[in-house]
Amino acid sequence: MDVMPLLLLVAGSAAIAAAGRRVPVPAPLLLVAAGLAVSYVPGVPDYTLDPHIVLPLLLPPLLHTAATDSSYLDLRAQARPVALLSVGYVLFATFVVGCAAYLIVPGLPLTAALVLGAVVAPPDAVAATAVARRVGLPSRITTILQGESLVNDATAITAFKVALAAAVGEGATWAGGIGEFLIAAVGGVGVGLVLMVPLHWLRTHLREALLQNALSLLIPFVAYAVAEQVHASGVLAVVVVALYLGHRAWEVDFATRLQEEAVWKMVAFVLESAVFALIGLQLPVVLKGLGEYEGIDAAWYALAVFLVVAVARFVWVYPATFLPRLSARVRAREGDLSWKGPFVIGWAGMRGVVSLAIAFSIPLTVHGGEPFPERNLILFLTFTTVIGTLVVQGVSLPPLIRLLKFPAHDVQAETLAEANAQAQASRVAEQRLDDLLADERNTLPTPLADRLRTVLERRRNAVWERLGQVNPVTGESVDDTYRRLSREMISAEREVFVRLRDGRYIDDEMLRTLLRRLDLEEAAAYREAT
Repeated sequence: MDVMPLLLLVAGSAAIAAAGRRVPVPAPLLLVAAGLAVSYVPGVPDYTLDPHIVLPLLLPPLLHTAATDSSYLDLRAQARPVALLSVGYVLFATFVVGCAAYLIVPGLPLTAALVLGAVVAPPDAVAATAVARRVGLPSRITTILQGESLVNDATAITAFKVALAAAVGEGATWAGGIGEFLIAAVGGVGVGLVLMVPLHWLRTHLREALLQNALSLLIPFVAYAVAEQVHASGVLAVVVVALYLGHRAWEVDFATRLQEEAVWKMVAFVLESAVFALIGLQLPVVLKGLGEYEGIDAAWYALAVFLVVAVARFVWVYPATFLPRLSARVRAREGDLSWKGPFVIGWAGMRGVVSLAIAFSIPLTVHGGEPFPERNLILFLTFTTVIGTLVVQGVSLPPLIRLLKFPAHDVQAETLAEANAQAQASRVAEQRLDDLLADERNTLPTPLADRLRTVLERRRNAVWERLGQVNPVTGESVDDTYRRLSREMISAEREVFVRLRDGRYIDDEMLRTLLRRLDLEEAAAYREAT
């Protein structure tokens, strides 16, 4: 097995994503553009998306990171719009895009057109979270988009299976399709509910952070595989487990949380970068075999399908947003709502690698050995829709949000809330310390007891000091100055330790111990100042 193409893909996409952090263009768009350009470089191998790899190996960890970073409480508060988008919109888009493609493309059977509709129906979890992080959307909109993208893949995959069964001649009915969807949805949620408690128990009872993080890396694959084994939705199983683990993450050891955050950030960075690069690299593969549809016809069909996808989302989003508000109870609970939020939600429906992976899973033949009708055209239209939404909507979304002038985050209010929370926690911690020191079994020298109180006081005051204080000479905030001075002091210590190692006064093992202690101190100083 030649691993060089894989290594080149990971290294190249990571380098481009890193460069994307230093330019105003979002990294996902740079990666897609780079993939498109590199795909025609002589000697570059074909990176054909294998659905047997993308769906079970790439989708679970990406869903896991997105779900653990989400808020269960926020998603529960936005359950209605999330459900309307992740289930209702996907089914609506499947039907509308399928019917439009059937009318637009001569000779395309309705069943094959509905397959295309199901393939391009779901906005992608990776694309949605990547753009949301970059543009700084309001929290409610971000929660709705993330919640939609976590669940809609399950709806789309089920709709795809039903449409595909009809297209290949296996026979499919509306009743059968609804039944399959219910089995997949209920089964996926059920598997997640069954697995989440024992998996969390196992995490909290493993004694080493290394073992806990090894388990953390396995969890999304286990949840997905178990659910798929019983013909349930692996997507929903992963999301349910991840939401529960993220909600109960405070029960895990601090060392595990620190390592886990770093590990999953690295995993998400590598996978997201590779996924967006893979999208661009599909162009040569998709263009092969277009045959009679090459040229102006293919371009017209691609533009028409893209426009239908974009318009259909607005057609669904606005009624789904405002019709429930005819209820006085809903209006009282949710307050006033402008047109701006639904507009951004309607425009933020980027498609991604899941649509391409599903499209590549379309079989080559139907029952009887006949070729699947217009399979290459469906692949092409899926690819152009994914590229169109990422480029057109992805590029225009940041300036659109600036143009709409959403209210900025109230940093002062957020800092004040943080300070009040820290003050309450510090009072409880101080009382707990007094109670413990009153016990003769916890006798502690006065300097050490005072040090505990000093650390607690510094942690309590650090947040209050951030409320508007700026160094009049340097223009730095108090926390920036604190962080800079702390790093300078630690850097001086680090240089001494290295010099002592070089002079053979201490060995490398002791150096690593001392440097790790300084690293933890530097991390603590950084956290106290942020």
